[in-house]
Amino acid sequence: MSALFGPAGNSDSFSKKYKSSSQAPLFIKEMGLDCYEYQCGRGVRVSEKSAAALRSCAEQNGTKLTLHAPYFISLSSTEPEKRDNSINYILQSCEAAFKIGADRIVIHSGSCAKITREHALELAKDTITRARQQAIEQGYESIHFCPETMGKTNQLGDLEEVLELCRLDDTFLPCIDFGHLNARTFGGIKNKDDYAAILDRIGDRLGSDRLKIFHSHFSKIMYTDPGGEKKHLTFEDDEYGPEYEPLMELIAKRQLEPVFICESAGTQAEDAALMKKAYESFI
Repeated sequence: MSALFGPAGNSDSFSKKYKSSSQAPLFIKEMGLDCYEYQCGRGVRVSEKSAAALRSCAEQNGTKLTLHAPYFISLSSTEPEKRDNSINYILQSCEAAFKIGADRIVIHSGSCAKITREHALELAKDTITRARQQAIEQGYESIHFCPETMGKTNQLGDLEEVLELCRLDDTFLPCIDFGHLNARTFGGIKNKDDYAAILDRIGDRLGSDRLKIFHSHFSKIMYTDPGGEKKHLTFEDDEYGPEYEPLMELIAKRQLEPVFICESAGTQAEDAALMKKAYESFI
């Protein structure tokens, strides 16, 4: 086994050649990549026909599939109705993931609004625990929940908060978005030591088994102080980080096997290929 690399959704180059996301795994294989994250950020709308087509294409081309749950999920909302709705969105995501053959869903935790981070975290813990219980009851125990580190400073989801959520259930895997972490710390990831500290912390809090197979998003992201994330960039940008090469060296040398999903703006497949090439150069 080794680390896997692929895009979040369809890059601009995909759309010039193919028309349907069900053909994405064919494109992934042509690009020399391994995985594909299906995007349900604006809502879960996956027909039986398209789900079956995507699953079949993925199986034929050896592509691992994951799924991004809706962006409007708010685990930490102070409104009970919104938290209950968020559970429903998670369950819808589980159903869609099950249909396409994905075993991981990425989950945003929401903002801290006008409450303390501690209060927001407690609300999020309750919401995601109830969501997991209902997912199991509905037969989706094979789907890993992947709480994501977030890029804006007012959002719940710094590294420690995500790891705390993951400690609730042994099946939860952290989605470590290194671009988000860099944005919310205003350029805090500068070198290999900074990456090593993040990896070490995952291992310390969740153990070596989950560290080995964690989920990850990666892109360069423009940020502002004090807001954090502003917009996703491409690897051609030389002003904002983080740089991927030091991380690829660590992943290879530590023999870790995460799933890397690239979220570059329009060049996510091409940039994922650059990451994979760098990773392979260190094996």
